[in-house]
Amino acid sequence: MQNVEINSETQSLLDAVNEIFPGKVELQFIGKLQNGYVRHDQAQAVQDKDNIMIQVSDLSAPDYTASHELLHLLMTLRGFPQIFFAISTGEEQLDQQLMMLGTELYDTVCHIVVVSEQRKHGLIDNDIEQMYLKGIQATITPEPTPVDDKMTLRLLTLTDALVFYGDGNKSVNEQLAKDYPISFAAAKKLYALITEKPVDSPFTLRRNIVKLFKAFDEQLKDWGLPPINMTEFATISNVMSKRQLRLEVRQTFELYHSDMVDIKTKRRAYVGINRADGQNSFVISAPTKDNDNPDYYKAIYSLSVEELFKKLEMPYILR
Repeated sequence: MQNVEINSETQSLLDAVNEIFPGKVELQFIGKLQNGYVRHDQAQAVQDKDNIMIQVSDLSAPDYTASHELLHLLMTLRGFPQIFFAISTGEEQLDQQLMMLGTELYDTVCHIVVVSEQRKHGLIDNDIEQMYLKGIQATITPEPTPVDDKMTLRLLTLTDALVFYGDGNKSVNEQLAKDYPISFAAAKKLYALITEKPVDSPFTLRRNIVKLFKAFDEQLKDWGLPPINMTEFATISNVMSKRQLRLEVRQTFELYHSDMVDIKTKRRAYVGINRADGQNSFVISAPTKDNDNPDYYKAIYSLSVEELFKKLEMPYILR
C-alpha cells in the first residue's frame, strides 16, 4: 500500500463521509500502477464489517479518483436511490454483463451530481480532462464501417463522457464526433434527455435513471441490437411520499411474472413494477406449490406499501 498525501478538498470529503457513516471510512492506495488516464474502474468501495475501505488501484490522479468514489458514497449516505440486482437470467456470465451495464447507466446519472461537485471543489482541471479523454480511448476503439458489436459500450462510455465534459467542450466533442460519429450523435440525445431537468433530489435522480434505461434500450433497438431491459432486471429503490406509503400495493405496483429467477430462492421471480414509471421496484419469489393460489397474490396486493417494504426489508426514501 502506498502512502499518498491527499489534498485538502479530498480530505474534507473524507471527513464529510465519516461524519455520517456510523463506522470508519478510509482511503487505501494500492500498488504503483499509473496508466496515465482516469477511468471509473480505478477505485472501489469495499465493506469490512463496520468499516469501508475505498481502494484506489491507479495512482495517475489519486485526488480525482478518491474524491469521485467518496462523492458516490456520500450520495448513498444522504439517501439517494440505490441500484440492486435481485434476479438472474440463469446464466452467470450474462448476469455479470447486465449488472455492469446497469450499474454504469445508473452511475452516469449520479455523475451529474458527482462531477458537478468535483468541479466546484477544483478537483477537475485541464490535466484531468486530458486524462479522462485517454481513458475513453483506452476503453473504446473508433467506429469501423460497417459498425461492429461494440456499439453498446461506445454509447455507454460516450453518454458518461458528455456528463463529464458537458456539451460546451468544443475541442473534445469534435474529437469524439470524429472518432465515434454514430454513437456520439446517439449519446448526445441521451445526454439531452437526462439533463433536461436538474438532478436536485432523490426523486429527480430516480426519474432520470428510469428515463435513461428506457431511452438506452430504444437506441439499441434502432441499431438492431438486443435491449438490456434494465426496467426489469435492475431494482431501483423507491422514493415515496407518506401518502403513497399508506396506499395498497395494488394501487402503486403491478406484479409481473418474470422469466427470470429470484437470486435468493432460485424460484421464478415476480417483479413489482411501479405503475407510475414502469420500473422494477422490488422482487418477490413465486409461491411454493402449497401456497400457489389466488389468495397468495390477493394478500400481497392488499398490504399497504409500507407494510410490504417492511416485510421485504426493502429500503425506500421518503419524499
